[in-house]
Amino acid sequence: MIPRASLPRAVPRVLRPQCSKRPNNHRTLASVKSGGFNYETGEVNGVKFASRDIPGPTTQLAVVARAGTRFQVYPGFAEGLEKFAFKSTQKRSSLRITREAELLGAELFSYHSRENLVVGAKFLREDLPYFAELLGEVVSKTKFLRHELDEEVIPIIKLGQKHILGNTAEMAVNSAHAVAFHRGLGTALHPTSSVPITKYLHQDDLRTFSQAAYAKPNFAVVANGTSHDELLKWIGEFFNDSPTAPPKGFPPIETKPSKYYGGEERIAHDRGNNMIIAFPGSGAYTGGHYNAAIAVLSSLLGGQSYIKWSPGFSLLARATAAQTQAHVSTRNISYSDAGLLTIAIGGNARDIREASIAIVEILKAISGGDIAKDDITKAKANAKFRTLSAGENTGTGLELTGAGLVQSGKASQLHGIADAIDGVTEDAVKKAAGSLLEGKATVSTVGDLFVLPFAEEIGLHV
Repeated sequence: MIPRASLPRAVPRVLRPQCSKRPNNHRTLASVKSGGFNYETGEVNGVKFASRDIPGPTTQLAVVARAGTRFQVYPGFAEGLEKFAFKSTQKRSSLRITREAELLGAELFSYHSRENLVVGAKFLREDLPYFAELLGEVVSKTKFLRHELDEEVIPIIKLGQKHILGNTAEMAVNSAHAVAFHRGLGTALHPTSSVPITKYLHQDDLRTFSQAAYAKPNFAVVANGTSHDELLKWIGEFFNDSPTAPPKGFPPIETKPSKYYGGEERIAHDRGNNMIIAFPGSGAYTGGHYNAAIAVLSSLLGGQSYIKWSPGFSLLARATAAQTQAHVSTRNISYSDAGLLTIAIGGNARDIREASIAIVEILKAISGGDIAKDDITKAKANAKFRTLSAGENTGTGLELTGAGLVQSGKASQLHGIADAIDGVTEDAVKKAAGSLLEGKATVSTVGDLFVLPFAEEIGLHV
C-alpha cells in the first residue's frame, strides 16, 4: 500500500484535519432522522446539499446538475460536458487527477440522463476533503482545452454513436421519447451518427455552457456515507467559486414545461426487432406530478419476472407466455414534470406482433374491471418493494435527491412514495388504465417492418 506521505503536496494538505468554522450564512432546509432512506438537506453560500449518514467505511459524493439532454443548448453539449469531467483544471492536469485518485483507491464517475448531469466519486470516508475540493474544481475550474476536446472527448462520443447504430432497443427508446415529447425530453440520450456534433462542439461554447450548468441555482451536492456537519464544512470551503447566475449573451437553459404529444414512428433495421408502446406516465414525487396508481399499474402489467424459475404474477407475463421468443417489460420513466409509461417488447418479429395484441387486450380488461383483487395486492407490494429497493441503491438516491433539490428544493424521501402506493385503490388502477386507452398512445417500432404491426392494427389511437 502506498502511504499518504507519498502523495503530491496538495493532497496531504487537503487530507490534513482542519478546524473550519461553520459558515455564518448556512441555513437548514429540513431536518430528518439520520439513516434509513432520509436525507438531511441544507444550503451554504447558495449551494444546496444533502447527506445521508450510512454507517460504513466508504463515501459516495456527487454533483447533480440540471444539464441533461433536455436542457442542452446545442446538440451534444450534455455528452461533451460529461466527457470533460475530470479533465485538466486550473490546479491539476487530467493525469494528476487520475494518479491521485488511484493513490487514494477511489473511483471517479460521470454520466448524464435526460434531465441531469452527474459527476462524482466513491472513496474511503476519511478522504472526503480531497474529493470535495476536486469536485469543486471540476465545477468551476475545468480548462476545456482544445486538444482534450479533439483527441479525447469527440473520439469517444463518435465511438458511442457507432454503438447506437446497432442497438435497436436504444433506438426504440429514443424514438418513443421523440414521438411523445418532441423537443426537450424528446432529445436522444446520446447523439446519433446523423447529428453533426462537430458543427456545434467547441471548447469555448462548452466552457460557457458549463458556467450555466454549474451556476449555483442549477446544481446540488449529494453524499452518502458522511455526516451533515462534515459535508457542510467542505462545501462551504470548496464551492465558493461557482457562478451565482448563468452567463449573459448565451442561449439560456430552457425550463418550459414538458408537453405530451403521442404518435407513431417506424424504423427499418436488420439487427433486431423492438417495439415500445407508451403512454403518459407518472412524474417524479418531488415535482408535483406523481401518480401512485401508475406505479401500481406498471407492476401489475409487468412482463418480467422477479422470481427465479417462475414467469411471475404479472398479467403480461401470463398473457404472452405463448410468445416464447418475445421479451416484455413495463417501466414508468419519471421526470420532473412528466412521465412515460413504457411497455417494451423485443425478440422475434412475429412473436412481438402477437404479444402487442395481447398487451392492448390486457389494458382493456383492466379498465373494464376484469382484474382479480389478489393481483392488485401483489402489484402494490411489488411496486412498494421496487421503490424502496431503489432507495437502497446509493447511486439512484444521489441523482433523485440532487434533482429534487434543484427542481423544487426538496429531497426525494422514499417513505412518502411508499405511503402513496399503500393508498392506491383498485378503482384508481382501473381508472388509470382507462385514461391511457382514451388518450393518444406512443408507438415506436424498430426492425422488420413487414411483420411488425402498426398501432392501428393492434387497436391503439395515435
